[in-house]
Amino acid sequence: MNRRPESERSDWTDLDLLTRDEAAERLREEIAEIEPRLAELPADDAERALLEARLGALRAVHDDLAVPDGTSEP
Repeated sequence: MNRRPESERSDWTDLDLLTRDEAAERLREEIAEIEPRLAELPADDAERALLEARLGALRAVHDDLAVPDGTSEP
């Protein structure tokens, strides 16, 4: 148990958090990096299957972060 008063406790965990906009931007950047790589890979390539799965997951998370007015698009 931390014996310091709440006002003296470190809030370091808050310092490492991204805003929703920052997280969405990073996801857009990674999506933009993966898409051209996918275009270069043959359809039966194992790496392609992994990248497609990753891209789907990134897009799903990005969609969850999208702001209500729809301005956060990949």
